[in-house]
Amino acid sequence: MLLERLEKLPVGSFHYKLLAVTGLGWLFDAMDTGLISFVLPILSKEWGLHPEQMGWIGSVGFIGMALGAVISGTIADRVGRKLVFSLTVILYSLATGACALSWNYESLMLFRFLVGFGLGGELPVAATLMTEYAPTKLRGRFIVLLESFWGLGWLAAACIAYLLIPQYGWQVAFFIGALPALYVFMIRLHMPESVRYLISRGKIGEAQKIVLMLEEKLNVQSEPFAEELSEVEKGTEYAAAPKLSTLWSGAFARRTAMLWVAWFGINFSYYGIFMWLPSIVFQQGFTVVKTFEYVLIMTLAQLPGYYCAAWLVDVIGRKYTLSLFLLISGVASYFFGNATGSTELLAWGAAMSFFNLGAWGVLYTYTPELYPTAIRALGSGYAAGFGRIGSMIAPAMVGMLIGGQMGSASIFMLFAGVFVVVSAVVMGLGVESRKKSLEEIAEEAVESGRATVHC
Repeated sequence: MLLERLEKLPVGSFHYKLLAVTGLGWLFDAMDTGLISFVLPILSKEWGLHPEQMGWIGSVGFIGMALGAVISGTIADRVGRKLVFSLTVILYSLATGACALSWNYESLMLFRFLVGFGLGGELPVAATLMTEYAPTKLRGRFIVLLESFWGLGWLAAACIAYLLIPQYGWQVAFFIGALPALYVFMIRLHMPESVRYLISRGKIGEAQKIVLMLEEKLNVQSEPFAEELSEVEKGTEYAAAPKLSTLWSGAFARRTAMLWVAWFGINFSYYGIFMWLPSIVFQQGFTVVKTFEYVLIMTLAQLPGYYCAAWLVDVIGRKYTLSLFLLISGVASYFFGNATGSTELLAWGAAMSFFNLGAWGVLYTYTPELYPTAIRALGSGYAAGFGRIGSMIAPAMVGMLIGGQMGSASIFMLFAGVFVVVSAVVMGLGVESRKKSLEEIAEEAVESGRATVHC
């Protein structure tokens, strides 16, 4: 069987190259998201923006992200993961470069919307593709490592902000952010289409060629496939186009409810905090350079958070790691909001970054695992898209709260509460997917809920 041969492939250069190629897309996405948070304090002075306007610059990108995630996830289940991934990278790269040419508030809002659309479409598709190639025993580790490139991207944004923006102005940050357009050529050369996707669309011949190619690359002794398809392979073809209603049928309803709540909560808290982090630190009385230095230190804590989560997901499981990291994120958020000195601010800010970004890594691992191939990108895209509603609301809401003279302690109390609630929902509704094949996880849902989706 095709899938058996795919699963038996040893971990080798192909898997690490795929991780690097998809990870670079993640890095560039994060760099762009980070850059706008560092640019906002400067734009507020240069253009005389109110806190509410600053909040909407962040939120309009997330409106684009929501639409991009839903539309791209739906299309990726119809035309393939690779094509959608390439097109979304091009879109957000060119739109980021256009941000440097913004001449006023309204033009920047338009370009940020397009950036968000491309960025929101790329992330769930990349996670789906990596999930469908990663071996079962190390799948969680691979996806969290993929998400760790987000931390590298924020680190790159912090370095650009610290080293270049004070000298060359905010425009240089966006010109650098346009470079990923060149990266698309690497995607076309080194990223194959998903074998599981090809099988689900009945393109067995193409899937067989990719598996044979991978076996050759990884020095696995192989033999030609039988011309006659097995009953399992015949059964993987689509019965119908994927629909949103399927996500809420049978046992998928419980999984979808848990994921949508988790995505909303983590988006709401993360972007509400980190889009405003440089501005909040700046309001504490630090200079722009010192602010960027402090945020850079906090950003560095993201990387060990990812690596800790990458280890734990295959030791204690996805459900428990995610719930634990969300809970501690809430605790760290509360104490960060009540910090009175620079040492406290840095310590709790680093803890917040460590556990918050570790939770993100687990969520990107967890989401595509819970759906069968036929609706995997659709389910991931809608979960991410619904979550973006939280990221739309939070930056604008924080801007209004700050404009209304609400203190940072009250604002971070709100975020801490959201983290705790989401942690409880994951524990209550989540299922464990550790050390199970994607087909086994999907079959559990189909059997328990009598869902009607082909696995």
